[in-house]
Amino acid sequence: MKKMMKSALVLTLALVMVLSCLSFVGCSKKQTIVIYTSAEEFRIEYMNQRFKEKFPEYEIRLEYMSSGDQSTLLQSAGTDAECQITHDLEYGTAANLESIGVLANLKDSADFSKYVSDAAPSTYYTPELRNGGAIILNMDVIEEKGLDIPTSYEDLLDPQYKGLISMPDPKKSGTGYMFLLSLVNARGEEEAFNYFTALYENLVGFESSGSGPVNKLITKEAAIGFGMISHAVQQINEGQNFKILFFEEGAPYSLYGQAVIAGNEENKAVMEVFNFLSNELTEEMCERFYPEKIYKDKDFTIQNFPTDIQYSDMSNNTPARKAELLEKWVLS
Repeated sequence: MKKMMKSALVLTLALVMVLSCLSFVGCSKKQTIVIYTSAEEFRIEYMNQRFKEKFPEYEIRLEYMSSGDQSTLLQSAGTDAECQITHDLEYGTAANLESIGVLANLKDSADFSKYVSDAAPSTYYTPELRNGGAIILNMDVIEEKGLDIPTSYEDLLDPQYKGLISMPDPKKSGTGYMFLLSLVNARGEEEAFNYFTALYENLVGFESSGSGPVNKLITKEAAIGFGMISHAVQQINEGQNFKILFFEEGAPYSLYGQAVIAGNEENKAVMEVFNFLSNELTEEMCERFYPEKIYKDKDFTIQNFPTDIQYSDMSNNTPARKAELLEKWVLS
């Protein structure tokens, strides 16, 4: 009798567990969506928070890698890449991935008419941000070491800055490449390469990401950084004693976007997440972190963000030109 009662109890408990599991969404395996991103840590944190709020039914994995590493991996793996969505993709890389068939055509799922013309050159990736660069100084280090405030790129070659300048590696970072292309366009290829060879003597080192130089300024390992305006402004607003400089060549800039890996166009979950990222989340992050213009009818302002920025000549920013210049880059 006891044995029968025990068996009945076990069966009852098992039935309760099954029914509970069927009614409780946590027992069902969530669909996983993988996003490769080259965004900074603070933006990844923000995106993770918003994705969890918007899509509790999905497991969304944001996997960071430098823009150079993301480009290399996607070119190699193609549509077999683990990710379904690529984010923070520099336009030169995006155009190359489009040309080799890695990206899905978004012409029927995205509204490209709301962007300024140079921000929407293709229907295979949607605009994410305009990323301007500047020379950024940690004024505490400048004052502690009694350094002069530079007024030109030439000033940065002065031996007083030896071991105190940080720059992103053009082969690994879109930010680093935009500084290279800017000076190539302003001075010609030979003079620009000669300049960076001379500058190398004063570098504390090359960074693998665009945020690296500002991070070196925060830790006072560098006094001067070739960095992103947005990252510098964020730190200024958090209390860092930074100064943002623009030289006569103007502010270099890159445009970045996001795309769906070809073959995922019919995946409802992927497209839901992408459309939210491309529309709502991108606008939110432009308003909070990257106010430089990409929308026709929307303008954003951020405390301490420079206004009326004079941008440098960034023409000929093509995959072929990038490959050509990076082939000649031997400093890193």
